[in-house]
Amino acid sequence: MKKLSQILDLKKIKVVNKNIHKAHGLPNECYTDDEYLSVERKKIFENKWVVIGVGSSIPNVGDAKPFDLLGIPLIILRDKNNKIKVFHNVCSHRGYKILQEKCKIKNVIRCPYHSWSYDMGGKLIATPHIGGMNKHSCNKFSKSKSGLKEVRSHVWLDLIFVNINNNEIDFEKYIEPLSDRWKKFWPIKDRDLIVYSKDYGYFNLNAKCNWKFAIENYCESYHLPWVHPGLNSYSKIDDHYHIQGLPNRFAGQGTMVYNPRFKSSLKFPTFPNWPKDQEHIAEYVALFPNVMLGIHKDHFYAYWLEPVNNEYTKEHMEIFYVGNEAANSKKFKSLRKQNFELWKGVQSEDLNIIEGMQDGRKSPSYNGGNFSPVMDNPTHHFHKWVANNIMK
Repeated sequence: MKKLSQILDLKKIKVVNKNIHKAHGLPNECYTDDEYLSVERKKIFENKWVVIGVGSSIPNVGDAKPFDLLGIPLIILRDKNNKIKVFHNVCSHRGYKILQEKCKIKNVIRCPYHSWSYDMGGKLIATPHIGGMNKHSCNKFSKSKSGLKEVRSHVWLDLIFVNINNNEIDFEKYIEPLSDRWKKFWPIKDRDLIVYSKDYGYFNLNAKCNWKFAIENYCESYHLPWVHPGLNSYSKIDDHYHIQGLPNRFAGQGTMVYNPRFKSSLKFPTFPNWPKDQEHIAEYVALFPNVMLGIHKDHFYAYWLEPVNNEYTKEHMEIFYVGNEAANSKKFKSLRKQNFELWKGVQSEDLNIIEGMQDGRKSPSYNGGNFSPVMDNPTHHFHKWVANNIMK
């Protein structure tokens, strides 16, 4: 086993080599070593804008749910102003993890340990018996300095992003390169039309592998003929193109022949300003570190990752349509079901592949792997992003 210092010196193993044909991928330990994962949590999952859920999962005022980001306990809630807020899920008194399960908050968030209570803005409003029996205040203690600690957050396309260490650039600036890319066929005013599907809008898969494998696999179309024969029957390798976003925050692929084969003459409504001459374009972009996006003329999805440990990742798929009728009416229910089954089938086909790569990282003979100079550019793009951020 390499020492952590050797793993982090990724320049020596040529991961960040600009020439892809000379580069190696990340070494085995980046997928198997717990000490490395702790560094990755600090330098990637605490320093970057990371997805932890969607607003649709807490649709009403007072809805709240816990979420653990690689062990960091958080609270996601919708406050009285209908705004989504994220707090560290820990009482300022004795450090108890306050929220244990999804719930409806009426007025206060109460810690079960000593009943210290906070309002939905995180303000500490009740400290029972803090100064002795029936003395609920204390001259030597200031409630104003002991509220819940809010986490910097931003909601974009219903996705809840957090920046734990509050050290990344403003989200609007961060997302600008990808947002600008999509303006040509998905204008910003059309993005406000997306509506979450309540019946066939979500599924999850449990992947017995490191979170990075899902991103690596999603970035490229090289595997289509062997892993996705159904999809490949109408969307072949040579129908795809690479996407490598600069500055290096996203990568992926696009297809020029999007045309799903559903058993219905009915068609989903399309985004009103999607160009007619690009209606068969669809793009699949991994926004680093942990969300994979799919945009089409008639729906949008976000496939986000919840890393649990080196060998276990929860995958969450959220599907949105153009307007409430397409998303939730009986008229389109059969079509939604078919689209749901299409994407669940495609993503399920990838499970054995990404889990097999995890198993392969147990081999001491593997050196990080080689890249196809033609087919693997987006995956290499992601490896460089990881390496450069770990080395900072």
